[in-house]
Amino acid sequence: FQKLIHNLKLRQPDNGTATSQEQAIAVAEKIGYPVVIRPSYVLGGRAMEIVHDVAALRRYMANAVKASGKSPVLIDSYLQDAIEIDVDAVADGKQVHVAGIMEHIEEAGIHSGDSACSLPPYSLPPYLVAEIERQTATLARALDVVGLMNTQFAIKGDDIYILEVNPRASRTVPFVAKAIGLPVAAIASRVMAGETLKSMNLKKPNPKHISVKEAVLPFARFPGVDTILGPEMRSTGEVMGTDENFGRAFAKSQIGAGTKLPTGGTVFLSVKDGDKDLIEAPARELVAMGFSLIATRGTAKVLQAKGLPVETINKVLEGRPHVVDALKNGEINLVFNTTDGAQALADSSSIRRAALTLKVPYYTTMAGAAAATQAIQALRSGSLEVAPLQSF
Repeated sequence: FQKLIHNLKLRQPDNGTATSQEQAIAVAEKIGYPVVIRPSYVLGGRAMEIVHDVAALRRYMANAVKASGKSPVLIDSYLQDAIEIDVDAVADGKQVHVAGIMEHIEEAGIHSGDSACSLPPYSLPPYLVAEIERQTATLARALDVVGLMNTQFAIKGDDIYILEVNPRASRTVPFVAKAIGLPVAAIASRVMAGETLKSMNLKKPNPKHISVKEAVLPFARFPGVDTILGPEMRSTGEVMGTDENFGRAFAKSQIGAGTKLPTGGTVFLSVKDGDKDLIEAPARELVAMGFSLIATRGTAKVLQAKGLPVETINKVLEGRPHVVDALKNGEINLVFNTTDGAQALADSSSIRRAALTLKVPYYTTMAGAAAATQAIQALRSGSLEVAPLQSF
């Protein structure tokens, strides 16, 4: 696959393979941490992990053999803060029809099955969308795909990286079919039976509405499980929200997934250092809508320096009264909590668990927090209407 990408003059993250701990350490040091590691031949991201240092790599390699057997583990450079894209296409060996380009709301590194996503993309400029279409068609022809193909890309700035290609139907096909109004699986079946795409005279999809897919996560059924998302898939289903703009569609997807977004109250904010510059925009929008802000010391300090009114609250480790007490007392209506590193994840797991148990909406990525803020604005601007799918 690496040779194919190179021959087509496309890009993928720096990568390598390893069958021993020593090889894995050498590859990771050459690529640079953090890295994404996964066993060969697994589905759903099983045993896939983002590793930040050599100690975590040693621990991973000690257990990875159980999932990978005698096959090598795959090691990729982790593209931090990249936008992930899913593309579903149908090819007949000559022509390629790109059915849907989906922009993930959670950044790359969250399994595609656990990410909310938008069709059409809600933030990509047209020139990047056109280049993604071109690269998808190039790959389909090079692989001689006849039928469906799913490709996953990561975009960092203007650079497009190919993460993986699946020459088969993906779990996104039913969502794409409903979003664009075309029976994608039926078209692919006819192509596999010998018909050509040219004979079907398909037009390029150009929906005037936005559709958002949201994952349904089963955490409430498993006491003690941490709710943080990562590269190993954990969702058990998905829902879809469709409307005229992204905020309204995302709001509908949250309702469908069982999340009741507040239109007022108090928001708790605690974000990792890398997100501290990004939290200002949603925080400012929430204050403008009348929300009160409370935050842990580091996040509060950043927001106060930007002139935002925010109260400080203790982390759980800092003693009572702390954030979990405030959640249990019904004093928090929404949680934005991003973390980085094993210790920070462990320290904040009780916050996520309490929010889940008490049915307080919580978002563990900045992209999710920004989308939720847009959805709240949509909810406050008027009621959501329900319409049959056919009307779109």
